[in-house]
Parts: sequence; C-alpha cells; structure tokens
Amino acid sequence: MQNLTLAERLKSQQQFIKLNRPVVAGRLVRVVGLTLEATGCSAAIGQTCEVETAGGLLQAEVVGFAQDRIFLMPKDDVTGVVPGARVTPLVDYKGVPLSMALLGRVIDGAGKPLDGGGPVLAMEYSQGKKTPINPLQRKPIRQPLDVGVRAINSIITVGKGQRMGLFAGSGVGKSVLLGMMTRGTAADVIVVGLVGERGREVKEFIDEILGEEGRKRSVVVAAPADVSPLMRLKGCETAVQIAEYFRDQGLDVLLLLDSITRYAQAQREIALAVGEPPATKGYPPSVFAKLPALVERAGNGAEGQGSITAFYTVLSEGDDLQDPIADASRAILDGHIVLSRHLADSGHFPAIDIEKSISRVMPAVTSPEHQALARVIKQMYASYSQSKDLIAIGAYVRGSDPMLDSAMQLMPKINKFLQQGMTDVIPYDDSLTALAQLIPAGRGF
Repeated sequence: MQNLTLAERLKSQQQFIKLNRPVVAGRLVRVVGLTLEATGCSAAIGQTCEVETAGGLLQAEVVGFAQDRIFLMPKDDVTGVVPGARVTPLVDYKGVPLSMALLGRVIDGAGKPLDGGGPVLAMEYSQGKKTPINPLQRKPIRQPLDVGVRAINSIITVGKGQRMGLFAGSGVGKSVLLGMMTRGTAADVIVVGLVGERGREVKEFIDEILGEEGRKRSVVVAAPADVSPLMRLKGCETAVQIAEYFRDQGLDVLLLLDSITRYAQAQREIALAVGEPPATKGYPPSVFAKLPALVERAGNGAEGQGSITAFYTVLSEGDDLQDPIADASRAILDGHIVLSRHLADSGHFPAIDIEKSISRVMPAVTSPEHQALARVIKQMYASYSQSKDLIAIGAYVRGSDPMLDSAMQLMPKINKFLQQGMTDVIPYDDSLTALAQLIPAGRGF
C-alpha cells in the first residue's frame, strides 16, 4: 500500500468496503418537492439507491446528508412513494457503458438506450469523473478545426481541442448552427448532449440535422426538459464521459452540449432542494464550482491521446450577456460566438455577430496573413455598425473616415460572405480563399 497513489488507495478502500460492509437498508421519512429523505441506511454522496414504490423500484442518487438523514434525488418521476418505503443502497451499480458500440446510438443521462436498439455492449463502465489530466501533459492547440461554417472558419477560427461558448437568447439559431457544424466538422467522432431542451428537437436533430451518414459517427445523449433535474445534470456529465472515452482511444472528438445553462439550472434545483443557500441571482455557490469542473474535462489529451473540441451553448436570458451563467462561462472558455437577435430578425443566417465574438486560440492556429485579413473585416464591420444610424439619416460625409468609406463600399459583400445556407458545408480552405478575395489587393489600415 505504501507505493500506491492516493487514487489507487481510495479505489482499494472502496472495493474493500463493498466486499465487507453489509448493505443496510433504510426507510423513507420525508418527501419535499423532488427531494427524498431517508434514515437508517449508510450511503455515500453520489451512490445510487433503490426506493420501493407502489409501482415498482425507483432509482435515486444521494446528493447530500444531515446528521443521520440522507437526501436523495430521484432519476424518474416521484409517483407511488409511500411513507416508510424501503431504501436500499446499490453496491454493484455499473454506471454508463463505454465502447465503440455507442456510435449511432441514442441514450439517456444514465446510459440507457432510447432508440430501441437493445442494450449497449460495454467494454468498460464509467461511474464518475475521471482524474483530471495534468495541465503540463496536455498537448498544445496547434491545428485549426474545419467546422464547415465560413464565418467561423475565417473570422473566428477554432483550434482542435478548443472549448467555445455559443451565446444567444432563445430562438436565435443555436441548435441549427450546432447542426451545421455537426455535418461540416472534420472530427472522427461527434458526441451531442441535448439537455433541458424541447423533446421535439431530439428526433428532429437526429433525423433532419444528423442524417443517416452523420449518425454513424455520432452518439446522442438526450435529457429533455421534462426529465428530473438529476437526469439533466447526468446528461451533460454522461456526454463528457463518453467524449473522454473516445479521446482516450486516440480519436478527435467534437462535443456539442446544448445547453450548459440547463446544466447550471439543474444543479441549482438540486442544491436549493437540499438546503444550499442562494448566492448570485438565485444560483448557489456549487453551480459556479461545477461549471469549470465540467468544462476543464474537454480539450487536448496527453501524448498518445486524441482531442475534445467542445461547443457549449449558453442561453442568455433576455439576451443579457451579463447573466451570471453567461458571465461565468465566458470567463472559463477559450472563446465565444455571440448570435445576434437583430441579425436573426433581419434574415441574416447564421446570425453570428463577429464584432462581439472572439477565438482566443486563433493566433496559435492561423498564419499572420489570415489574422490580418480577419482583423480588417472585423474593423470594417465594427466601424459600419457604430456609424449605421449616421449613414441612414445622411449625416455622414464621405471622406471623413477612410475605414468607414471602405466599409460602406464592401458591406454588401461582407454580409453575403458571412451568410450561409443551413445545409451548405464550406471547407476551411475555401473559406480562406473567399476571405482573401473579399479584401482588394494592397488595401490596409
């Protein structure tokens, strides 16, 4: 035992406990909202228990305790629960199945199939968070990732292993943009987490956006809005676990989580239910501790491993980018793409506001010439946006600002360049060629 690491010692102790500690069942004493309270059973936080109900067995997870009481959050609806119901901790709960057989499958947050294709053949099981990769062992981000969207490839270039946020209000086109990247990406495996969204969108995303070919290299984890907060929380974590498994196999993974805001809201529901006090606009401190823990699991692996390039959608309530979750997410991600409701309302699609969007790793994955062209386009776009009202009323006199003069001349071409059909896939090289053709030769500022 002296030469074992702390993780190996803990695992050995847990196995000893499972083999030698008898399973002690408890009794349900209280139900408050979605939270169950039980006494008399010894279970660790994160452990799964079975609760006897009038309709059968209900699985619940331990999310907290106070003295001799444990708090459980059910994975399904609380129906048929009676006072004094038997609560039994499970010591042989396997967790999420992991294998290449996941490709093409649709599962829920607990790893159970939703597509009617039978059980998933598992090579191993994952029950929780993996040991974080040593930051000094992570491979640096040095290669651009082709996502098939011209505005992103050229102006907000994404690197392989980067973690990006997709910020927008409701109904601005986040899910459709994710679908475009799903079809156009050059990644080996795509893991999609549809968490807390409309159930209608799950089938639409699989049938219409992924399609037959896209589904063959994809795994979809679905936890729609009508499931319990625990399953919504597990939905995001299961998607990340699956992405980590494929990265460990040496594959390049594209992880799409829609949305991280629903993950934070699910954690808020759970935390408030067990008595954690609210801190920032109703969000308890544990929410802001879980967000970076989830995001940091993506990225490049160590030598011999693959990469996870992640896109997290962030729902800005009321289009407020200063929302607590939006603000916290922006600080821990490697860049952000902002979708504008004004552009969406005017028929500009995808509604990417390049003035407010940025990729923090773009300088590391692009050439100086590419960066200079992208910078000129952003400067023109910003100059025109800031003076648009003056131009509209005829108050601007041409010749006053060379940058604005050029922007007024090129804005129709820039807008056309930034727009793209929902089913179009524009490769990275073609995006750079179109960018170079947009700026007249010899023009600089």
